[in-house]
Amino acid sequence: MSHFSHQVHATVKIAKLKEEELHPTVHCLTFGENVASGDYCLLELDSTLCARIEAGHSLTIRGDKDEHAVLCTESKTYDLRIADTSNLLLFVPGCNTPDQMTGDQTHPQLVHSQISGFSNSYWEVRPRRPKLKKLKKLLMENPYEGPLVRTVEDSDQNSPGYTMGDLLDRIQASEVEIIAQLKNIHACEIDGYWRVLDFDYEMKLLGFVTQLVDSESWSFGRVPLDYCLQELGPLEPKEMIEHCLNCYGRRYIDEGGEVCFALDEEKVCQAMAQMLLQNAVKFNLAEFLEVWQQSVPEGMTTRLDQLRSLALVDRTSRPETISLLRVEDLPEDTQERFNFLFSMREKWSEDDIVPYIRDLCGEKQTTGALLTKYARSSMQNGMKVYNSRRPMST
Repeated sequence: MSHFSHQVHATVKIAKLKEEELHPTVHCLTFGENVASGDYCLLELDSTLCARIEAGHSLTIRGDKDEHAVLCTESKTYDLRIADTSNLLLFVPGCNTPDQMTGDQTHPQLVHSQISGFSNSYWEVRPRRPKLKKLKKLLMENPYEGPLVRTVEDSDQNSPGYTMGDLLDRIQASEVEIIAQLKNIHACEIDGYWRVLDFDYEMKLLGFVTQLVDSESWSFGRVPLDYCLQELGPLEPKEMIEHCLNCYGRRYIDEGGEVCFALDEEKVCQAMAQMLLQNAVKFNLAEFLEVWQQSVPEGMTTRLDQLRSLALVDRTSRPETISLLRVEDLPEDTQERFNFLFSMREKWSEDDIVPYIRDLCGEKQTTGALLTKYARSSMQNGMKVYNSRRPMST
């Protein structure tokens, strides 16, 4: 390596390296002027996210000032975490790695490269569940109660709700995940703003539909759209009637080319159960089952398994009772969710607790794995039950 400077030879000797084992091209690094560690931020991407950037797609960082930032593609959400490294990471523009070097590399050469920045940490991304609880909270600031009801928010100069752009700015989730959740909570777009229907108003709409089904002796599997709009249009806006049918039914075209809806038995039964339970702390189970069955359209059958993640039965009380417990009202954080569940009931059967933790599972994660990590199992009267791993304060 006769062309190398004496300084290179000395450095190699001090490092106890063998010159013949080094790559022929050696970089001599020097710091540029005014180089600081805060000039650059490093983000580590997996092959999937890297391919999206190379294909011209965007990655968006979302979160209010008091929230931990997340990274979103069009359809997925990722946690952003700072990872420290013991090795100083140097930014050297135009620096080629050995596999990028071409030409004659048989003779040693010295390349002078300037360091433009450095860092001892980088951002790493990990897939996570979208943070969607805030979505309904925002929309519930001004629920839609019908065209004739003017709320304070509607009557002043402020907008009556949030546009999709507003939601993308505020909600820590991808656009695909936000749209799916809007459908899940029965939200609809009115005059460019997304609104969630007031529950009583939504039940009023569903009541009109189910009463019409009963009065016309229709099968709940075939509810003609045009006839519904014709009969119920004088009572409520036609777009609200159709929205209700979309929320509680499946649209299809019958053999005659007519647009019809097949009402979803489970969704209708769940809605009627919530309507009965929402104003009662506890409801006698036997009485509830009787009233509940009478409240649904002819031909529908109510079953307790329809109420998973909506209501909880207390088999230990005499008489047995049922009460409203909606999974959407529970904490979004996994540890907080388990703390809440064990604060309201010390021991849970697997059948009772699984509906209230299933939504916490990430990709390739099971409810069994969650229970193993956050709960302790034991046998009680021959049945496995789960209790808190942490002592609950009294």
